[in-house]
Amino acid sequence: MGQGQLRAGLVGAGPWAKTVHAPGLADHPGTTLSAVWTRRPEAAKELAEAHGAEAVGSFEELLDRVDAVAFAVPPAVQAELAVKAAEAGKHLILEKPIAADLDGARRLVDAVEAAGVAALVVLTLRFSPMTREWLDGIKEAGGWRGGGARWLSGALLGGQYQSSPWRADSGALADIGPHAFDLLDAALGEITDVLAAHRTDDDLWQLLFAHTGGATSTATLSLRLPIQPTVVEVAVYGEHGYRTLGRKPGSAGEAFTALLDDFAAMAASGTTSHPCDVRRGLHLQKLIERARELAGHGK
Repeated sequence: MGQGQLRAGLVGAGPWAKTVHAPGLADHPGTTLSAVWTRRPEAAKELAEAHGAEAVGSFEELLDRVDAVAFAVPPAVQAELAVKAAEAGKHLILEKPIAADLDGARRLVDAVEAAGVAALVVLTLRFSPMTREWLDGIKEAGGWRGGGARWLSGALLGGQYQSSPWRADSGALADIGPHAFDLLDAALGEITDVLAAHRTDDDLWQLLFAHTGGATSTATLSLRLPIQPTVVEVAVYGEHGYRTLGRKPGSAGEAFTALLDDFAAMAASGTTSHPCDVRRGLHLQKLIERARELAGHGK
């Protein structure tokens, strides 16, 4: 371990943990991947060995060995375990949504704030250099009246996330909604209300948002459309015309590295505030809950 490196533990060994979390934590100069734990010991062992880490037998053992914990598990599991990690004084890297429901998200925020630890949410699009440059230009120009986000994918029709129970259960709103809402919010000002939300039987979502300052925006989300490659587009319009942002294929690793840059700096300096911190996760959870209410769905 290098001097000043954070010893990180990883909870989970699924596709996202394998392709983004584990290599990112192992290769970043500010972190080292020390321990891996999952409820499937053989999966933890395989992932740990691939990155020079150790598979541990329990979550408590993982907490004993690390300074920070990254989660790549379903929201309900994350919310429960992350509270324990925060109470143990560990910094957190959280997936979105940060919990399965609003109560879980609030408990997690309370635990993080009481412990005074750093906690960042893996909003991959937001951490990409391309997005940061686009948002800087949007902010500098100003005068935006509205916008929209489209995220249309067949991820639940086949491929590595097809058999993800929480995604199948919670659908597009919980899985890709946080990314879309976060970018609209960052570009147009805080989303203050969900004005309308509609969901079809096959989980196509249409949403309408109000933003502070008077702008409005829309979001269209689906994980069950036979579209290849996935369509990801955010746009704003106003007195300076129409500006769009897409997603570069394969940019998740680059964005996770940028997140770890900020995360390591926060831990080293004792900073707990960040545009994508756990409070951002709570804000996005509130929007998800409001959309569910309006669409007449309990979850």
